[in-house]
Amino acid sequence: MSTTDPSPTRAREGRRLVVTNTPGIYRRKRADGSLGGYVVIYRAAGRQRKESARTLAEARAIRASRHADRDRGEFHAPSRVTLREFLAEWIDRYQGTGRRGFREGTRAEYRRLLDQYAHRYFGERLRLVDVTPHHMAQYVAWLADAGRQGRRLADATVANAVIPVRAALGTAKAEGLLRHNPADGLRLPVRQEVRDDDAEDVKALSREQLATALGLAPVRHRTLIELLAATGLRVSEALALQRRHLALDGARPHVRIRRAFVKGRVEPPKSRHGRRDVPLSRELVNRLRADLADLPDVPEALIFVNRNGTPIDADNLRRRVVKPLMEEAGAPWAAFHTLRHTYASLQLARGVNVVQVSRALGHHSAAFTLDTYAHLLEGEEAPALDLAGALEGTASAHRVPPKLTAPSA
Repeated sequence: MSTTDPSPTRAREGRRLVVTNTPGIYRRKRADGSLGGYVVIYRAAGRQRKESARTLAEARAIRASRHADRDRGEFHAPSRVTLREFLAEWIDRYQGTGRRGFREGTRAEYRRLLDQYAHRYFGERLRLVDVTPHHMAQYVAWLADAGRQGRRLADATVANAVIPVRAALGTAKAEGLLRHNPADGLRLPVRQEVRDDDAEDVKALSREQLATALGLAPVRHRTLIELLAATGLRVSEALALQRRHLALDGARPHVRIRRAFVKGRVEPPKSRHGRRDVPLSRELVNRLRADLADLPDVPEALIFVNRNGTPIDADNLRRRVVKPLMEEAGAPWAAFHTLRHTYASLQLARGVNVVQVSRALGHHSAAFTLDTYAHLLEGEEAPALDLAGALEGTASAHRVPPKLTAPSA
């Protein structure tokens, strides 16, 4: 913090400071004569500057750091902007660090996380330049404290709450407001999850349940429900489909996934894996052709719309149609994503290559797909391998093993 006080003010300030044994470091003198914190006074960039410190060690560290910065020509006057002020300004202009840019949906989520957690925790007067690794570690501890949150936040939620703060501090460092990012090296909690052994995160419909659901589906929504089950599309992807995304002619009819509805906005896939073409069966092609006859003949026309032509709201459809339908099918726990899980399990059970299933689902790797759905496959262990049968027909299978003889005495 710099000072340009006129001399009378400086004189009054001088009467309130007590010289220490370290040049440029003073103690504050309170009105009652007792000594308070420390003040570091130094010259940099042609001006006299002043910073406060709680301890002598902290004051000495500030003095050494500012002198070193000045001598290297790297001195930047400490900003007086608070962390909260910087976060509020940063979230409106941040453009990400990757080549794909920054999605507005991500900006909205970052803003929600900052409002819900960071702005509640960090004090209004905490300056950006005063944020330390200890502050960040205490922030993580506060997030992981079930008592202070009113519930136990999952480790993933804690990590998500840290992401925008870490990114903002990274921007501050890149812009010269901070010398180091205090969130670098921050350790996040990795706690053992207490889970019900009988519960699975991923559940699929049985063949009978799926057949019942399709048979009972309302005529207006049957094509959508069948498409979800036959392609593994996310409901956000299916509801964003337009005429131009359907390739129904030729030897390989398919649907092109190029966008999705995310919180009321149309956005591109999050990664290159989400941009994909998924094959369609002939039966589904015929059903889609019949539905297209009732839609405007323009490439941008949505495939699935309300009676008035507006986009379908997924939450409303789930509540009014899918939930009652799944209850009648004997799967009250099922939702839209269950149809995606069912597609994966049926394909893997048919022996379809896991790499092909992974690409159809838009997963980033086949290993992730297999890890997610392996428990849905029938059988828990591989059968015994009959080597003789496996090697039958090879040259090695007919080779007579050499006779072993005991070594001579």
